[in-house]
Amino acid sequence: TLFRSLEENWVYKVVAVKNFQKFSMPCRYFSARVLAAHKQAAILLCRSSAAASNRTTGLSHASSLAASQRCMCSSSDASESTKDLGSLELLSTLAQLEDRGMVTFVSSNAQITMPSESLQFTPQANIHELEWVFHDADRFISRHIGPSTVEQIRMLSNIGVSSVDDLINLVIPEHIRTSHALQIGDGCSEQEALDELKAIASLNSTCRSMIGMGYHGTSTPSVVKRGILDDPSWYTPYTPYQAEISQGRLEMLLNFQTMVSELTALPVANASLLDEGTAAAEAMTMSKARLSTAAKKAKNVFFVDEDTHVSTVSVLRTRASLQGIEVVVVQDVEALSQKQLDNAAGVLISYPTSTGGGRSWQKFCEKAHSADCLVAVACDPLALCMLEAPGNWGADIAFGSSQRFGVPMMNGGPHAAFFAARHGLERLMPGRIVGVSTDSDGKISYRLALQTRENHIKRDKATSNICTAQALLANIAAAYALHHGPQGLKSIALRVNGFAKALFEASKELGIRTRHGIPNFDTITLELGTAVSADRLMSSALSRGFNLRRVSPDAVGISIDETTTVEDLRRVITCMEEVSGKCISSLEGTLKSVIPGAPSHLERKSQPLTSEIFHIMNSENQLTRYLEALSRKDISLVNSMMPLGSCTMKLNAAAEMAPVTWPEFTNTHPFAPVDQAAGFHKIISDVSRWLGDITGFKHVSLQPNSGATGEYAGLIAIQQYHASNGAGNRNVCLIPRSAHGTNPASATMAGMIVKVVDSDQDGNIDVEKFRDMADKYQDSLACAMITYPSTHGVFEETMKELADIVHAKGGMVYMDGANMNAQVGLARPEEYGVDICHLNLHKTFCIPHGGGGPGVGPIACVDALAPFLPDNPILPILQKPSGVSVASAPYGSAGILPITWMYLRMMGTKGLTEASKVAILSANYMASRLEGHFKILYKGQSGYVGHEFIIDARPFKSAGITETDIAKRLMDFGFHAPTMSWPVTGTLMIEPTESEDLAELDKYVEALIQIRKEIAAVESGLLPKDDNPLVNSPHTQVVCSQEHWNHPYTRAQAAFPLPWVRDRKFWPSVGRVDNAAGDRNLRCTCPPLSVYENAE
Repeated sequence: TLFRSLEENWVYKVVAVKNFQKFSMPCRYFSARVLAAHKQAAILLCRSSAAASNRTTGLSHASSLAASQRCMCSSSDASESTKDLGSLELLSTLAQLEDRGMVTFVSSNAQITMPSESLQFTPQANIHELEWVFHDADRFISRHIGPSTVEQIRMLSNIGVSSVDDLINLVIPEHIRTSHALQIGDGCSEQEALDELKAIASLNSTCRSMIGMGYHGTSTPSVVKRGILDDPSWYTPYTPYQAEISQGRLEMLLNFQTMVSELTALPVANASLLDEGTAAAEAMTMSKARLSTAAKKAKNVFFVDEDTHVSTVSVLRTRASLQGIEVVVVQDVEALSQKQLDNAAGVLISYPTSTGGGRSWQKFCEKAHSADCLVAVACDPLALCMLEAPGNWGADIAFGSSQRFGVPMMNGGPHAAFFAARHGLERLMPGRIVGVSTDSDGKISYRLALQTRENHIKRDKATSNICTAQALLANIAAAYALHHGPQGLKSIALRVNGFAKALFEASKELGIRTRHGIPNFDTITLELGTAVSADRLMSSALSRGFNLRRVSPDAVGISIDETTTVEDLRRVITCMEEVSGKCISSLEGTLKSVIPGAPSHLERKSQPLTSEIFHIMNSENQLTRYLEALSRKDISLVNSMMPLGSCTMKLNAAAEMAPVTWPEFTNTHPFAPVDQAAGFHKIISDVSRWLGDITGFKHVSLQPNSGATGEYAGLIAIQQYHASNGAGNRNVCLIPRSAHGTNPASATMAGMIVKVVDSDQDGNIDVEKFRDMADKYQDSLACAMITYPSTHGVFEETMKELADIVHAKGGMVYMDGANMNAQVGLARPEEYGVDICHLNLHKTFCIPHGGGGPGVGPIACVDALAPFLPDNPILPILQKPSGVSVASAPYGSAGILPITWMYLRMMGTKGLTEASKVAILSANYMASRLEGHFKILYKGQSGYVGHEFIIDARPFKSAGITETDIAKRLMDFGFHAPTMSWPVTGTLMIEPTESEDLAELDKYVEALIQIRKEIAAVESGLLPKDDNPLVNSPHTQVVCSQEHWNHPYTRAQAAFPLPWVRDRKFWPSVGRVDNAAGDRNLRCTCPPLSVYENAE
């Protein structure tokens, strides 16, 4: 009680006695380091507020001050233990020796002793020279790290360790710990970081980009920006695996799927992919995956229309080279012969094309289908509001980017790709699919459908390695469609087309030929005849603040978007007039004469977006309330801690998020001239350098736009390295059985053969089995893929030994960096034998999860692998092109890198290191408190866990209780479940992170202990196995307020199992969702509103 009172209510004056200098600031944010000669120092603590004079000790302000001025700190010259301490470090808050133990403040005249009793506070000590290092009260570190100094003391006491440093020494093996001090620099306040970043942002140009190529200007509706993008209840939730507390996001993702399905006229759509290039690669893989084994060998070609975005083709070529698929780019797809199609798994066409072309593809689809060749279509969602839907003319797959539906360009991302397919291809679709089901009371509910396709279950046999997608951006795109409605979207599309036609008419009047004639949608390509003319047009446009696209030496492309104004048209036409030497008669007259719309043979016959949901948001009030109602159905970090093991659900600070929507960052086109993105390149340089320092590697690529993509890119680098050394036969990847499902899926996608290594009885990689497998495959061993610390939550002692084994056999070591939050500032992968690793900026480095994306998964590597890092064919990154692209944009999701920049800049070296320590402390505190109630499955050799730990629910099966029941029951306490049934089936993995304070940690522990008591009641027979609070959970408000209650436990026990639950009650909006029913009756689009009415 005394400690809590001191921390929350007192303000200390710290007096350096030698100079009688006084400093005042809140103790929670104040820290002073005292370095004293001859181990002698003084720190004087007193209340500075008369208002607090009657608190705790009852001393008056004056007597407290007088007493404190007599209180001096000294050490015994005879104490050997004191000599071992080195320089004395004191925290001002409680005169605590920082990270060396605890002190107890009893009264002003009492002794204050260390547990070792080696140091004492006694009256009248001699004062020697003092050196003070002060930290500003507004430093970010204490805002990010949850447990205060006093709380950390309590946690250490519970664990039975005297200091945080002692705990770290027990948890991380000595040969793994680094002696390197990070070179990030000092941390700073939020405002200092924001001011510094604003100056960097100002380096970006504000030119208007009319480049196209899949990236367009767009206007994010203010109601959507405020209601989703700026709202932590939307951007901080986890992937909606726990359906009952994710109904809001699931409903909005279903809206997204419905939007995509209706625009493309294809019945099944997923809940987003990473970007358009990735979606194209998935379509290619899917085209071949559907074939029989024999047909796969015979149909090994994938044809691509020449007029497809260059970045898309580059991503396709990278994927195809690893999958044994031959990508053939053809000038005229329609000219393909029947024989050529007989040898093809699929064909990709663009609709409209990259340079603005378009045609009817119905007859070609019939021809392709007769050869059992799938047709995949890259399409523009806004164009589909006026062009005939691909599904209506025979396409099998349609994909594209939803970026222009309200999501800014952001220098390339993040943007939600969409993906839809015909019936029969559902179980081969990549990514997540939201489906409709019912709950335990028969109410309509939503869930992730067909999860058996996903890599966390099928591993190397999964349809894709997709884990993180772009859920947040998909939600924004869906909300954009709700905001505008079908008529609003069509009006935008027609306006865009009308402006493009006006440009065409102007070019015709000026005598400039266009490549495709009258534009089908938004883009025209001007054929200027000479490179000199093209240069003049590009230069003239740039001088007026416009970026155009250089299609070829003598051709320039211009793309219109919803933000284009009449004045923009006028200025661009002026540039065209300068080049042609002529003038148009009247822009106004031209605009009046054009008739927007598709040509009759391409005009959309069916109405887009016919579902009721797109017709009822007629006012901002309605949409605002709808978004708010959806957000209240979900648990996010706004509600409570979310300790998902291996997912690192830490604080996403408001200061980190604020710059994401700055116009200096949102309006940059990824293929704009490099000098227009100087601010972005400064951020990219800083983040790359800082991540390199953290990992120990010199080379970093920020292109991968998810952790799984980082894995994929890293494994490609390993493959290409071996091939460059004449060892292309090296294709075996050793992966522990405990690895995340993306690991084997990524290895398979990179063309490797996965060999699984078992764990020993302690959960560690079995070294002897690992050695045997390395010996067995020594001639073909490409790499080992190891998560460190392990997914079991342990820093394995043998990591260096494992690396040595792989290197001795000519292989490389890949580290999955999902658990890097336990290492920053404490260990560096390069120092313990890792050759390449990926990091998760959406875990360790504070980019929010967004309910399933976005994410960034950069890779860092040794010199030997650097030439094989990802590159871009349009805006090269490497000095010598690698030919590898894993994302459409050069720097992937560059638009959210400011989040990580802010985190690293504000935390600095000390804060980052402290965060890792406290993450480990919090995990061990929770494990210590839960031990005795639950079995802690794995620990390190010292008996402690790392930054996460696993509790075993398998012993409760005899009582009819599973890990699922525990997960659902936690919802009644207002908590999201830990990671469930992974990496060990029947268990729960808990990762509290450093951002949760002690009170929140305690509440989660108390909830689990209470659940254990309920399990005990079932085990003892006090509660029946088939009717108890666990198997009936979660309990909705409707259920708890029904007139009749026929359960052997009370309504209060169901809804308010602990007293504090009442004050923060979260009511799940549905009961337990029926997963099997949802898969048996797959429905992936919005039901009509009558279904909900009938259900109620």
